[in-house]
Amino acid sequence: MAPPPDHCPALVLNADFRPLSYFPLSLWSWQEAVKAVFLERVNIVSHYDRVVRSPSFEVRLPSVISLKEFIPATRRPAFTRFNVFLRDRFTCQYCGRPFPTHDLTFDHVVPRSRGGRTTWENVITSCSACNLAKGDRLPHVCGMIPLSPPFQPSAYELQENGRAFPPNFLHESWRDFLYWDTELDPI
Repeated sequence: MAPPPDHCPALVLNADFRPLSYFPLSLWSWQEAVKAVFLERVNIVSHYDRVVRSPSFEVRLPSVISLKEFIPATRRPAFTRFNVFLRDRFTCQYCGRPFPTHDLTFDHVVPRSRGGRTTWENVITSCSACNLAKGDRLPHVCGMIPLSPPFQPSAYELQENGRAFPPNFLHESWRDFLYWDTELDPI
């Protein structure tokens, strides 16, 4: 039995056949994908085995689409909590352990109470326990030196980090476009 349409998102590729985003993965709902096909903004690369019908036509749902016009990646990613976590690979920069996003916070290396600013170069990913242990002290005072110094990542660096965290759902038609560096099976 074919999945319901709501379980059939389309992987969106740029005109160079690379995903617009790896994390979060660039997906459009089936409605957005079909609309873009009819407006001739995308090419269909692959389909699901699912058809949707109206009184006058039917269409197979696209599983992979590519934009007809190339969209350049932004040079400077937005400074967001999620992007800080992604830069630091969802790992506490004090204890080195990975955590799910809901167990992470960010820490000011130089605390705000001591003049530290909320910038890429002063904020790192921290687990709650390490953040609490550090408090408002400077790293060298409490002996909690970040594993990696904070920095402003490029969009490319965030994309590369995102590739290491595959989504929960991967349709088989997407695999060729997501993991360019995986080892191929010998034929």
